[in-house]
Amino acid sequence: MEKITDRKQVICLSLLFAAVYMVSYITRINFGAVIAEIVRETGLAKSALSPAITGSFITYGAGQIISGICGDKIPPKKLLFFGLLATALMNFLIPFCQNPIQMTVIWCINGFAQAFMWPPLVCIMARLFTSRDYATSVVMVSWGSSLGTILIYLISPLLIVSVGWKSVFVCAAVIAVIMALILQKYCINVSPIKKEKQEINTKQPVKFITPVFCVILIPIIIQGAIRDGITTWLPSYLTEVYNMSSASSILSGVILPIFTLACLQIVSFVYKKVFKSPVACSGAFFAMGAIFCLALRIIAGRSAVGSLIFAAVATAAMHGVNFMLICILPSFFQKTGKVSTVSGILNSCVYIGSALSTYGIAVVAEKLGWNSALSLWTIIALIGTTICYLSIHAWRKNYGDK
Repeated sequence: MEKITDRKQVICLSLLFAAVYMVSYITRINFGAVIAEIVRETGLAKSALSPAITGSFITYGAGQIISGICGDKIPPKKLLFFGLLATALMNFLIPFCQNPIQMTVIWCINGFAQAFMWPPLVCIMARLFTSRDYATSVVMVSWGSSLGTILIYLISPLLIVSVGWKSVFVCAAVIAVIMALILQKYCINVSPIKKEKQEINTKQPVKFITPVFCVILIPIIIQGAIRDGITTWLPSYLTEVYNMSSASSILSGVILPIFTLACLQIVSFVYKKVFKSPVACSGAFFAMGAIFCLALRIIAGRSAVGSLIFAAVATAAMHGVNFMLICILPSFFQKTGKVSTVSGILNSCVYIGSALSTYGIAVVAEKLGWNSALSLWTIIALIGTTICYLSIHAWRKNYGDK
């Protein structure tokens, strides 16, 4: 397929994709954003509500693989459109749930619907844009996750105070429907990859799954565990340790994506100018995350502001790792014709970690206390750092650098 070279069109499409990704976050992380208020209002335990988020991570991760394969065979625009409509319906149904079991079922379905967002987006960008425009566009699209998080953590407290936590889900559903209609009108149709096999250079051998590819899946799982573990449970941590109100603790979560936006710009610059290897760059940001997780543990219970800042930097570092291993790595596989499939596999591993951490941190915090949870994040961040640095040579040998 012929690449788009018109700068205005590239920017407009990138902004559209960023908006889609932003809405996907609004309709996915809103449960985690208001869980502290649900606990407060209903009296349910964190461990009773956390399976809804954990289950959605599991179905999201499993759906990533299915979505990735479909993205290389079915027009990705269709996957995005129906994914948005499905997540809108699930968000609308959550306020009508009568117990945690119903919430878990609905939110698991929502997780599966959300899986049909990222791999199709990566597929469309890889097919429409040159490698240089892809690198620029994927940064813009990544902004969508941070902007969506900021909106949720800004608007949720206002809606909770004025209307109640259920209105957060209703508003998210309306936004998803509007986004689906905009996407349907302005997104370019990309034909299935099977119709363009002749464009793939079959003479040059390409590598798909190798031992180092499988090893890299472990740091991906780890960064997902730290990133989403902190994002999900920071409001509860601030509420319980520093006696902040639910609305205030949720609002404090705005600082996390602000730090993430800055980190995305830094990691993109550092990758291009310093490392040129996504694995080496990931190792550096893992080390940064480990340092600030340790700092978060050291000042636990002493400073709410310090805890918030250290948590924000640690989360931003994990988003930097995520950008390298989830956004940049798939572009190394264009010659295989399986960019969407690779993207789905990689992204599914993120949410294995997310699922383990979301439920595990709730249990650890309830049984052993928050200090143990903070120590756990530090330890696994160090493990991620070690694996990345040990894999640099093998990655370069198999896939090279850019």
